[in-house]
Amino acid sequence: MKSIYINSVGSVSAQKTFDNSDFLEDVVYYDENVIKVINPNYKDYIPPAAARRMAKGIKMSTVSSKTALGEAGLKNVDAIMVGTGLGCIGDSAKFVGDIIDNDEQFLTPTRFIQSSHNTVSGQIALAIGCKGYNFTYVNASVSFESCLIDALLQLRTNEAKNILVGGVDEIADHHVRSHQLIQHIKQQPVKAQQLLQSGTKGCVSAEGSNFFVLSNEKQASTYAELVAVKTFNTLTKERLEPVVKQFLSENRLTTTAIDTVILGNNGDVDFDGYYNILSAGMFHTTSQLYYKHLSGEFDTAASFGFWLGSKILKSQSIPKAVRLNAIKTDSIKTILLYNQYRGENHTLTLLRQC
Repeated sequence: MKSIYINSVGSVSAQKTFDNSDFLEDVVYYDENVIKVINPNYKDYIPPAAARRMAKGIKMSTVSSKTALGEAGLKNVDAIMVGTGLGCIGDSAKFVGDIIDNDEQFLTPTRFIQSSHNTVSGQIALAIGCKGYNFTYVNASVSFESCLIDALLQLRTNEAKNILVGGVDEIADHHVRSHQLIQHIKQQPVKAQQLLQSGTKGCVSAEGSNFFVLSNEKQASTYAELVAVKTFNTLTKERLEPVVKQFLSENRLTTTAIDTVILGNNGDVDFDGYYNILSAGMFHTTSQLYYKHLSGEFDTAASFGFWLGSKILKSQSIPKAVRLNAIKTDSIKTILLYNQYRGENHTLTLLRQC
């Protein structure tokens, strides 16, 4: 089977990840239940006049996609795939507010145009002149992984050579308030270092944008090999370990072949039990990492985990801030990522050093 490579990365998150030369060396720890990204200097990437009209998600994605394209040495790609759970929800909420405030009259079209989920992929395509395949996946917390599956299929069948894949979500006040009411977001602020010990319902809500260039050709900038991705809409706790073992078996691996496992713990006392099954069970002697205490939780937060795994495989180093246990490994060759959100949309992603 044809190998698929992660040739570059680009990230805008709650950490200082927009600079690819830095790998969580200066970690920012939050004491909040809603965290926003650390904004790069958007003027370095977007003309100020254009930036003023852009939604937050578009600006974040413009920076992270340009970073990924630049590192891969590309000006264009064969296809663009973007995963998002909420799209440009901020402009959607503002447009509805304008309808009410202006009694459905004299509305400007900008916010309506930018409120659709596929605005990000469209804006990137316009900016680089890409006239190829352009698709946006809106599959809740498996939106990013849906992009990865599509990209794997196209690259392995030689329908494309270079594909820009990304996951992006932005924070909107209305969304935060409504999800706090139903306790999907923590009611009280929690310190990042104590997230998993909070013992409370809900997560720390956040936003972010992570983009990658995937290719069927390896180059000097290559970070890692993307081996396989699999998603499950529903999965009981009893089936979790057998399913993970089957996934590894399908890729001719055993539990001992996994050097590091990256888990999506978000501090929700009702659902972190899924991760505990693996950390205390089949991977109890494996190096374990987590990341949502740094990135926060959002529909495409797994793309930050994907960024983390890619950086680890290329640098062969693990930042102290993401260690979940004290087990270390001398050589990091294979990484398994596992994520789920509120007991649904389980994903398994396998990365390998190349």
